[in-house]
Amino acid sequence: MMKIIIDYESSWRNSFLDGDNNEPLPKKGRKFVGSMTNLKKPENFIKRQVTLDTVMGILNRIIGDQRKLYQARADGNYFFKEIDYLDSDKVLFKDKAIETNEMTYIRNITGSTDQNSFTGAIKTNDLMFLSDYSTEFWGVLALDFDALCHFIVSKNTVTAKIEANPISIIAKLELLNKEKPVANEGLANEAMQILKQTFEGIEYLNKKGEIMPISLYCSSLYLQLDRLSNQFNMESAKTKAGGISGISKRGFTTKDFMNRFTTGEKKKIWGNPYIRKERIKGIGEVTSLMTKASGQLEIDLDISRDKAKEIKTMIENAGVSSFYLGKKGLAYISQEIDTRELRR
Repeated sequence: MMKIIIDYESSWRNSFLDGDNNEPLPKKGRKFVGSMTNLKKPENFIKRQVTLDTVMGILNRIIGDQRKLYQARADGNYFFKEIDYLDSDKVLFKDKAIETNEMTYIRNITGSTDQNSFTGAIKTNDLMFLSDYSTEFWGVLALDFDALCHFIVSKNTVTAKIEANPISIIAKLELLNKEKPVANEGLANEAMQILKQTFEGIEYLNKKGEIMPISLYCSSLYLQLDRLSNQFNMESAKTKAGGISGISKRGFTTKDFMNRFTTGEKKKIWGNPYIRKERIKGIGEVTSLMTKASGQLEIDLDISRDKAKEIKTMIENAGVSSFYLGKKGLAYISQEIDTRELRR
């Protein structure tokens, strides 16, 4: 039996890349899933702990093998092949960790774009805001919800007005996006059914079966686009693909909408706090942060004393003074390696 004791500090217990360490890297690398958008999905808030892979990675590192663990394991002459397999009971370990939760800022070298920001000067002279159709077209957003439903059902002419410029339009959309869901009944249901028949495949309900007002407003812009085309030339209101810039039939994205009306590029994000917020029934809002651990890892190898002495010599010859434990954790062998037979 061989015992190795390792002390470590600030080992990250979360991962912000998808994929698996036990597989070759994709050509473009593993995908970054630690952005604020990705962290809204529970599967992207990835928790880690010390496993057999962690321990075997350490053992290979301290004897001087710097290959990825999956590469070492694939080698026919893999040094630890006699003990490195699940349920072998040849590699035992105990992680004595003290965990803390910390706010950590993650660098994102992919340079993804901020959904709610834009850069450059704003162009207010676009034909979408200056044409003969502009007042009636954007006026849809000035309707209250009941008036919107009447517009959808009865094909009323829109007389309500909203200031037609990019900032006013996106500000109104953001306000409408905060409107509470509406019961799926009466006039609201009638309006939704008309939209569903007009735009197949669009979902207007949330998980509770309630109508999302923002989706009705955005679809109504497309409905108005079609209705006004009988009176006006609406080509300047459309993108090359025939849609409305930054607005879909279910919602909108600020960066895509403003991209048409600004002189700069979309604003890039090079990092963000690693944080996930979620609402749990019966508890309320729960905030999850990066978990860091410091402590001691005890590794026991069930091997002969001769093999233990060989490994100890390899460790001393490799001279690895410190190494990573998991992600970012600084670790080192803290005590004399014990190669004595274990007394049972």
